[in-house]
Amino acid sequence: MTLASWRYGLDPETLDRLDQLIDESGLEESDLIGALQDIQRELNYVPEEAMRLVAEKIDVPLSQVYSIATFYKAFSLVPRGRHLINVCMGTACHVRGGVQILEKLQRDLGIETGGTSDDGRFSLEAVRCLGCCGLAPVIMIDGNFHGKLTQKSLERVLEQYA
Repeated sequence: MTLASWRYGLDPETLDRLDQLIDESGLEESDLIGALQDIQRELNYVPEEAMRLVAEKIDVPLSQVYSIATFYKAFSLVPRGRHLINVCMGTACHVRGGVQILEKLQRDLGIETGGTSDDGRFSLEAVRCLGCCGLAPVIMIDGNFHGKLTQKSLERVLEQYA
């Protein structure tokens, strides 16, 4: 283990990859969110060690990096599954069965809202609105929208992410 990888608590390969991602994002304070987005995409979460690396490379306080990482819902400080499922709980989705869709996902995946399946395949989140009320009830998996869901069609949707 190199001195730098020991300092950040990351294995050398991960440290090199994150170092490269941050450099590609840019080293200005205005590049901070982009660097965190790249790390989130790469690791499926933003670990504390990565936040320390970002703070040092961009030359901002760690508290500023942490504030941004905890303010935006897009960032997770705990590992997420390979596929992130967002279940819309907005008014239209709620009225048209969004609660039942969420409950079925919880049962079928064996996780609570905010959790990750034991196999690391799925993370489940409830969100206020996905902005496509005409398709209610709606879920979004990895940025792909699936609407007018029933409990039966939900099973077919999940099979696409096996």
